[in-house]
Amino acid sequence: MKFHHVGVACRDINEGIAEMSKIHEISVVSKIVKDEQQNAELCMLTLADGVNIELIAGKQVEGFVKKGITYYHLCYEVENINTEIERLEKEGAYLLSAPKPAILFDNREVAFLHVSYGIIELLSLA
Repeated sequence: MKFHHVGVACRDINEGIAEMSKIHEISVVSKIVKDEQQNAELCMLTLADGVNIELIAGKQVEGFVKKGITYYHLCYEVENINTEIERLEKEGAYLLSAPKPAILFDNREVAFLHVSYGIIELLSLA
């Protein structure tokens, strides 16, 4: 697994971009996309140091935002998403969302799991 990004929940993507811009030097802001399969609006920010932060708004993160929780997940790229899910489940993780295409990542598959330290997203390399 290779680290890819941090997912941050927000009420509104444009407000999230504005707030992040106050704290970080942002070098790239992706197009805001509505992903029906993920039930969310999404945008990827790349900071000047190369770190990626995904902003997520919508039903998917409503409960987090209402509680004032903005940290949502860590994302890791993986060679084989199904093999990695099996490995993690053997280590005590449980699957929250089965693999499905993600518009923000050019329809590469993503899956969400709960592990000992929170939610992780797996992003298929292919």
